[in-house]
Amino acid sequence: MIPKEILKQIRKIEIRSGKMVNEIFAGQYSSVFKGRGMEFAEVREYIAGDDIRSIDWNVTARYGHPFVKKFTEERELTVILLVDASSSQKFGTKNKFKSELVAELSSILAFSAIKNNDRVGMVIFTDKIEKVVLPKKGRNHILRLIREILFFKPEGKGTNISQALRYLDELWRRKAVVFLLSDFIDKDFQSALRVTGRRHDLVAIKISDPREKELPKIGILELEDSESGQRICVDTSSEMFLSEYRRKRENYDNDISNILKKSKIDYIEVSTDKPYIWPLIQFFKKREKRLGI
Repeated sequence: MIPKEILKQIRKIEIRSGKMVNEIFAGQYSSVFKGRGMEFAEVREYIAGDDIRSIDWNVTARYGHPFVKKFTEERELTVILLVDASSSQKFGTKNKFKSELVAELSSILAFSAIKNNDRVGMVIFTDKIEKVVLPKKGRNHILRLIREILFFKPEGKGTNISQALRYLDELWRRKAVVFLLSDFIDKDFQSALRVTGRRHDLVAIKISDPREKELPKIGILELEDSESGQRICVDTSSEMFLSEYRRKRENYDNDISNILKKSKIDYIEVSTDKPYIWPLIQFFKKREKRLGI
């Protein structure tokens, strides 16, 4: 039985996402994510001015006069949400947990997809593959995806992005639009990123919380790594410690950005304390400009 507060949260996300999709994102989504190309529709008789490269020689020989192949754009896409459900996602010190932010972003992307008649699937992962929801269409299917992100209880605690990407490549061999939603607290996933980026249209969405970047000055503090369980005591009144903490966090953020850039992966950065609408809009505009739309 799903708790009432989760059902209320799902409904709230649905209403908010639907409004954003209808008012802002549906058109932009359609313009920056294209179908697989052109598919054969029918043949018709040749008309002066038609490209001779489109002549169907078999039909032409059968009827004794030229026919050409007619193609239409294959618009339908498959969208895969690759969702990090590691223990670090159950962290948030401002408006919401990182997992809740993931659910809202997934909702907007999924509703944008089904508005364009695309199918949406999902792979939830930690340091193992936790759950797979095969691509489908429809509102009820999208609500199920949101429910899984909010309510699903994973077995693993850590993060293995490489494993998740390799699994996706085996699961879905045809080209798809893949959104990887994670805080990227992991190592050695650059090679897997590149492989998936060549096979699919991969977009990385990096999730963070402001407290991960800056600790409060409250004296002695015990910190626990939510993924490994390791605990340490630190003195947050020490400027030397805080300076070193900020330096290491900045290096981590820069490393992730450099990995994504070198892998030629589109990426969006969002935080639990800021509206995510602006990073999404900036992403769509940047991609439109690159595609010459």
